[in-house]
Amino acid sequence: MPSMPSKALRIVLLAVAAVVGFVVLFRVPTSASYGHSHLITQSENHVDWSRFAYTQYVTNTEYLCNSVMLFEALHRLGSKADRLMMYPEEFSVADGDHSRQAKLLQIARDKYGAKLQPIQVQSRNGGDQTWAESYTKLLAFNQTQYDRVLSLDSDSTVLQAMDELFLLPLCPVAMPRAYWLDPNDRVLSSQVVLIQPSNFEFNRIMNAISKAQSTDYDMEIVNDLYKDSALVLPHRPYDLLTGEFRSKKHEDYLGNPLEKWDPAAVFAEAKFLHFSDWPVPKPWIEASASVIEEKQPTCDFNPLTQKDDDCRALNIWLGIYDDFKKRRQMICNTDDTNEIADRDVFIPTT
Repeated sequence: MPSMPSKALRIVLLAVAAVVGFVVLFRVPTSASYGHSHLITQSENHVDWSRFAYTQYVTNTEYLCNSVMLFEALHRLGSKADRLMMYPEEFSVADGDHSRQAKLLQIARDKYGAKLQPIQVQSRNGGDQTWAESYTKLLAFNQTQYDRVLSLDSDSTVLQAMDELFLLPLCPVAMPRAYWLDPNDRVLSSQVVLIQPSNFEFNRIMNAISKAQSTDYDMEIVNDLYKDSALVLPHRPYDLLTGEFRSKKHEDYLGNPLEKWDPAAVFAEAKFLHFSDWPVPKPWIEASASVIEEKQPTCDFNPLTQKDDDCRALNIWLGIYDDFKKRRQMICNTDDTNEIADRDVFIPTT
């Protein structure tokens, strides 16, 4: 057989290399990799973590405890970024003040390394007070001492550190979609907001607040401003609702109709878990036994036993609430001077 001319051979080899490169670069993710979204971030080598901060805003003592719990989790998980606590300027942090508010702020500062930032609570008349004061969260846009801040709703649990988000490509705002709402509406979730603080963006926020309707809160504000421009974070693993374990339909969370729901695997991959189980109340509010009995997850059909005895979702859900209650008693018990013992993140019973 005659040999191929060298020029023709080079052309063939280049064509093959181009095809292989295209396939590798643009391959379709498999169902196995779908749930483990890998964001393209900068290298963590030589990162100045003092340029970044997790932020919490506080409007009352109950939510102050929640925020301290989040900072405890970040501390325990080895997060490298700063922790910034925005608290009402009327709260005292004086060492001689023995109020519950002062003690919790001191715990956040002294035990978990939080930087304390007094602020004026942003509010308006009418509606539920918690929602009416939710504008305070948006003060994170004004924390220009940082290059980036990550605002996390405090009625949540941090399961894994999320430092990698600070190293995403630059953009004013990054948020996950609210996967539990109509996907056609493309609503962004304000439970997790990665912000690049600036005077320009903060002025836009304040202007939007001044023009907001009576039914507009923080989530409506950020969607009005950034719905079509925000960098969208994958809700897997950055925004899981506890109510997902009660649901019988999981396509919206899984992102496809083919993947099998595996509650233990979903819990293991999640980094941020938001308590949302209405009519079950938030976990620091005691729920009646009848509500828990009626609304808790049911056991699923187990093909191995041919019975409804796959109770993994139930065990995880109950464990999440029990874990929160125990951590709250340990972390926010300002009457107990003993050190909080090291503890692990809740591991579900499967």
